[in-house]
Amino acid sequence: MTTIALYVAAALAEIAGCFAVWAWWRLGAGALWLLPGLAALALFAWLLAQVPAAQAGRAFAAYGGIYITASLLWLWLAEGRRPDLWDLTGALLCLLGAAAILWGPRGA
Repeated sequence: MTTIALYVAAALAEIAGCFAVWAWWRLGAGALWLLPGLAALALFAWLLAQVPAAQAGRAFAAYGGIYITASLLWLWLAEGRRPDLWDLTGALLCLLGAAAILWGPRGA
């Protein structure tokens, strides 16, 4: 899998896991929602660990931009609330930051 595909898959797993907890805690869903939520969060951690980066911190930092963008897509597609200009501007800035972290030239 490519780095971007790993990040996107990790973001979907993390959002699914977090939403399961949100649904249980905030929306009154049954506690059984926590089981797939925990599985999704474990999958998220495993996927993020597959990113080909020499340092975990750099892999995690770059992932942040992808997660923020995926969260705004969730807001729109799953919750029916369209991101506004500030949401989109923030996501673009985060993606630019993630790109700089991922692909910026590194010294020896």
